[in-house]
Amino acid sequence: MPGFQVAHDIIVTGSSAKLGAGYIAVSNCTLVHTAEGPMLFDVGGTVAREIIRQELKKRNLSPKDITRVFLSHLHHDHSLNIDMFPKTTKVFVSKAEWAYVDNPHPEDDWVPWLIKEQLRTYDLNLIEGSGELSAGLRYFAAPGHTPGCQALSFVDQDGKVVTLAGDAIKFPKEALRRRVDHSFDAPETAARSIDEIVRSSDVIVPGHFPTIYKVDGSITWDDSQHFPLVMR
Repeated sequence: MPGFQVAHDIIVTGSSAKLGAGYIAVSNCTLVHTAEGPMLFDVGGTVAREIIRQELKKRNLSPKDITRVFLSHLHHDHSLNIDMFPKTTKVFVSKAEWAYVDNPHPEDDWVPWLIKEQLRTYDLNLIEGSGELSAGLRYFAAPGHTPGCQALSFVDQDGKVVTLAGDAIKFPKEALRRRVDHSFDAPETAARSIDEIVRSSDVIVPGHFPTIYKVDGSITWDDSQHFPLVMR
């Protein structure tokens, strides 16, 4: 649809918190408004299921209204909730990531078992390189965290370039230092992806942190991470 204005709305805000040696695996899940209807960029892990339902309901949506899902990569904290969505959903995954999960890095414990078997039950679309996913919405390779990471980019209503980075940039430290914090690919590859995203973007939605953006060429952010904890 010519002239359509892509927009985004973070419905699950990620966290970079850790529990000792382990991570609290909450990733950003972003609702993208496209010419073809609402799409989710990443669907999170089990901890985010009820948040997704509640946030979609606030927007008069439900999982059945999401006809497309773009998975930045196949780690469980970004992909596990795919079963919440109808089998008719179009799911986009990079060919490189699809190949990677058959032989992941020996220290990569984040690939969920049977994820390929699960995704094969959907309208699976394997992509590579860069291209236009829909009007005004571009995908591109951003390897480093895993070899098959992909990101999305578009120009918002204010004329700013917005990039949904997934774990190509997980939190501000990576953007500020231009170095990866946790990678299952070559660190040099990750650094190139980080540098390209920071260089070309005005607004960045990281994998595990609120939105960051550039002011006079410097990285900054306004929002704090919130992690409400209820003991029961």
